[in-house]
Amino acid sequence: MPELPEVETTLRGIRPHISGKQVSGVAIRQGKLRWPVHPDLAQILAGQTVKDCTRRAKYLIITFETGILLIHLGMSGSLRIFTAGDERVGQPDKHDHVDICFSDGTVLRYHDPRRFGAVLWYEGIAEYHPLLEKLGPEPLSDDFNAAYLYQKLKPLKRSVKPALMDNAVVVGVGNIYANESLFKAGVSPHRPANKVSKKECAVLVETIKAVLARAIETGGSTLRDFVNSDGKSGYFQQEYTVYGRHNKPCVNCGQLILKETIGQRSAFYCAYCQK
Repeated sequence: MPELPEVETTLRGIRPHISGKQVSGVAIRQGKLRWPVHPDLAQILAGQTVKDCTRRAKYLIITFETGILLIHLGMSGSLRIFTAGDERVGQPDKHDHVDICFSDGTVLRYHDPRRFGAVLWYEGIAEYHPLLEKLGPEPLSDDFNAAYLYQKLKPLKRSVKPALMDNAVVVGVGNIYANESLFKAGVSPHRPANKVSKKECAVLVETIKAVLARAIETGGSTLRDFVNSDGKSGYFQQEYTVYGRHNKPCVNCGQLILKETIGQRSAFYCAYCQK
């Protein structure tokens, strides 16, 4: 599943191509995604101009005069940009479900083989959308700091790894980046959240920010069908220190990396380096 760095990479890829542009048409080839695409989306967006293009958690938000288009990439979704005259515009793949066409010939195409993603129209501002209004802070923002994390973890008895992946605690720290951050911070994924000290919370916050920033810098990870807006895969997976390295030697101590299921997700860790 595309995680925050992959979504941020996608945002940075599409924003320069659609900001300030006017919609000339919308083609819906398959509207049955995780939630149905609004059947009148073409009429709603016709003639409207993109005011802004942002991200909240793993959601992309395209703001228009009368509302927002909320896009989630699901398990295998991606957004592609085609410029005027690109012959691929007229040759859609069977998994190319939605095209948003602009007056200068640019096309924003939503591609999703598994159809677990979403393209939702909402007549209001993003902060009040039901999917966004109860989310925790962005991990790269100043609101996500050691004091905040310590207070959020203090009442939680569950393991720290699923706690970090809880969007009510902090958004966008998915499975890959939770594993990598806990390893680099030296904290076991089994540790009860309320047993993480203030000092360790400070290290965790710094580590999470660094891991996510590096993942964004390298274009995210290659996750099954994930590609960015140029159709290229990310490269952060080449820098994994623990994720997916079951039974391989720890990069720090040489002990074998272990794998267990914690909170229904795979946890990779070094029992010697993480306490």
